[in-house]
Formats: sequence, C-alpha cells, structure tokens
Amino acid sequence: MNIEGTHCIAASREVVWAALNDPAALCAFIPGCESIEAHGPNDMAAVVVVKVGPVRARFTGRVKLACVDPPNSYTIVGEGQGGIAGHAKGEAKVRLVSNAAGTVLTYVVTSQVGGKLAQLGLRLIEGTARKLAGEFFARFAARLEPKASAAPREPNGESPVSAR
Repeated sequence: MNIEGTHCIAASREVVWAALNDPAALCAFIPGCESIEAHGPNDMAAVVVVKVGPVRARFTGRVKLACVDPPNSYTIVGEGQGGIAGHAKGEAKVRLVSNAAGTVLTYVVTSQVGGKLAQLGLRLIEGTARKLAGEFFARFAARLEPKASAAPREPNGESPVSAR
C-alpha cells in the first residue's frame, strides 16, 4: 500500500522538526498511541492500538529513523506485531520545506500488512490509514500552529462590533 500527502503547517520548519522528533509529542499526536520510548537518538519502541474494520489490535514495534537531514527530511522505518491480528511494516519518507505561511510537510508511505489484517482487503486498510493520517495531522497542526486570538467580547457575549 502506498499513501502520499502534503500538509501546510503554520509553524517554522524548526518547530515542526522538533515536534516530529519528540517521542512525548508524537505519542500525543498519533491516534491510539499508548507509549513511545526512545532507545537511542534514532531508535524508538512504540505501542499503538488500531481498529481496522472489525479487527482491533495492539501493536508493539520498533521505529528507526534513517537518512536523517535536520531540519529537512528523514525516513521512518517501522515494524510491529499485533498478535493474532497480524503484523505490519513500512517506511515513510518525510520532507519539510519552509514557505511564507510556515512549513510544507510532504510524506510518502509504503507499507505491508499480514495476518488477519491482510484478509480485510486493501480498500478498508487504506481507508483506515488515510483516516488515521488525517487525525494525526489535525492534532499536529492544532498543537503547533499559533492560536488565533479571540475577538474581545462584551459582558453579554456579543462582540463589540455586533453590539453597535
């Protein structure tokens, strides 16, 4: 399975890079993530619970970073075991480019699944993967992008402009 995507994040490339390399931050952004522990500068262990159709699995695995070029790009290589549900392995090439609005993050993911998960069909697996990626980037952007300042409100809850 191959998935590609591009997301614009209203934060500097350095801020985005730091978040992508912070295990605690990643754990907060990844849907179903129970833990991520660093075992070295480019080596982590993770536990993630994923539901694909009728199959719910708790995956334990390792994630390694390769081809690291801070703060521009890296390749994430991972493999996980989900018990009776099966296994998954894959890699994601991540690239960051600065622009006037902040940072453009592009990724290309290739992955393989085996066991019960593979029996569910590519369309269901790919749909779930896209949904999880969407949730990840929504959380990621919400945490990194500066909050829009709320318009001042009158005591009655109306904005000063609409009250006039």
